[in-house]
Amino acid sequence: MVETDKGKPPVFCENYCIVCKGARAGNGICKSIQNLELKIFGKNGCIWGSARTKYYGVTPDKKIPAKSKK
Repeated sequence: MVETDKGKPPVFCENYCIVCKGARAGNGICKSIQNLELKIFGKNGCIWGSARTKYYGVTPDKKIPAKSKK
């Protein structure tokens, strides 16, 4: 499991994952791939998505609310 080190935010899913970042931006192809991924791995997604969910409290398919950012 990918954990955050010493409180550092998990940045891969949020900033670098083409699928998740694209899906949150509204790209239909990325949304389809992400939906398949969420069905395979569960509601929290892959290991990077799970780390993002644990840190921010928001699943990979949802944007982080402005006041939830740490």
